[in-house]
Amino acid sequence: MKTKRVLTVLLCALAFAATAQAAPQWQRGVENQRKGDLGDGTFLNPVLAGDRPDPSVLRDGQDYYLTLSSFDAYPGLSLWHSRDLVNWQPIGHGITKNVGAIWAPDLVKHDGRYYIYFPARTAQGRSNYVVWADDIRGPWSEPVDLHLPDHIDPGHAVGEDGKRYLFLSAGDYVQLSDDGLRTVGEVKHVYDGWRYPESWNVESYSQEGPKITFRNGWYYMITAVGGTAGPPTGHMVIVARSRSIHGPWENSPLNPVVRTKSPDEHWWSRGHATLVEDTAGQWWMLYHGYEKDFWTLGRQTLLDRVRWTDDGWFVAEGGDLGQPMRKPAGTAVPHGMALSDSFDGRTLGPQWAFFDPAPDEMERLSFDGQAMVLRGKGRRPADSSPLTVIPGDTAYQAEVQMDIGPGATGGLVLFYSDRLYVGLGSNGKSFVMHRYGEERPAQGLPPGPGGRLWLRVTNDRHIVTFHHSRDGRTWHKYDVQMEVSGYHHNVAGKFLSLRPGVYASGEGQVRLLDFRYRALP
Repeated sequence: MKTKRVLTVLLCALAFAATAQAAPQWQRGVENQRKGDLGDGTFLNPVLAGDRPDPSVLRDGQDYYLTLSSFDAYPGLSLWHSRDLVNWQPIGHGITKNVGAIWAPDLVKHDGRYYIYFPARTAQGRSNYVVWADDIRGPWSEPVDLHLPDHIDPGHAVGEDGKRYLFLSAGDYVQLSDDGLRTVGEVKHVYDGWRYPESWNVESYSQEGPKITFRNGWYYMITAVGGTAGPPTGHMVIVARSRSIHGPWENSPLNPVVRTKSPDEHWWSRGHATLVEDTAGQWWMLYHGYEKDFWTLGRQTLLDRVRWTDDGWFVAEGGDLGQPMRKPAGTAVPHGMALSDSFDGRTLGPQWAFFDPAPDEMERLSFDGQAMVLRGKGRRPADSSPLTVIPGDTAYQAEVQMDIGPGATGGLVLFYSDRLYVGLGSNGKSFVMHRYGEERPAQGLPPGPGGRLWLRVTNDRHIVTFHHSRDGRTWHKYDVQMEVSGYHHNVAGKFLSLRPGVYASGEGQVRLLDFRYRALP
């Protein structure tokens, strides 16, 4: 009997090992970054890795365009192009002027012109804005204030009367002018939402992110409830429909159509969806979710297949998105964006964004053909508007070569917000360590030629290690390591992500000669 039990245990262990070995793996692209296209006609989520939340997708003929929340990062409202909804290329930004932290946008095309509607929040208040362009690649207009301070997450729609409307959080909506650049009349309430069972673990009700799709004589409102962070099981996608843009709105009997049911799933807090039909007539949803155990990466863009029912509702077919799915129709464009930068151009690379920049922030930058020169600002990363990039990998390494001028401090950081970051900086003579969003001056910088310094950070699944070098060949490990799994929204708020970046503080300037990023296995 004992032998039989041992054999049973061994067989179960072998079966588990075989399953683990057969588990799907991402393909690797530029800089070894993971990508969703598996190369065999299938894909594995995420389709856009890293902090790419609140996706709004627009199909324009054979092309798809996407924009996302950018929060305190500028240039903001990054724009992406695809031909198959899986492989995406960056094509620019929709805004450079800082109007506050940008949340959940909506990208639409109306009468041949592109519009992005979005909310923005500052310490003084919030409003909703619109930018427009006649070419998706720009130039984009300056932001136009719609003077809607009490709502977030605008979603554009055209009613059966041909008029334009903006749907808002909490089930409200307002008419727009024909040019889409101002409101007409008062905000009205039109939809009460759908209530989930009280026993479910959620962050808050938070009815937001309304997106309107018209199909077969019905207007469908796709909405997020449950809160975008908090418990992994909180966020969800609900659906309602109406024959008229003005309601009444009937809730789907299949609600919620998307929800993380267990923290054991690979994707947490899934929600905030946009519907899109591919070129072969198959429907899909793009929404976001946190990767299990990696809140630090932010909310990543996920793709889910949709099936319409005979009675005109729809369901999501991707389950928990833990397995590959067949790709949508279309051809692949080269996917992703290199985060490395040799700084030999004349403009800021598309991978970079300032944190909460001042109106004249770009004047801090100059380029001499061999380096990007960053003038110092503030006294530490918190008040120096670091330049950061968005990683999409659970383990990676970033390295920078810099010349630190007199009076300046330059450094390499993993930056969440002005309240929370880690890093290593130097004035060319001694180090300053950044930890918990605080500064701890330290000695120990080896002698070297002036202020030339190489810094390297390795983030291996939340374990952070710094190295430094005077020549780029002989490296010394900094004697403090850190664990950063708690550097995320549920601890520090703001819905951001932990990002590699560089900063320059003080009165002098820092020449950045090279920045290298590589994802680790």
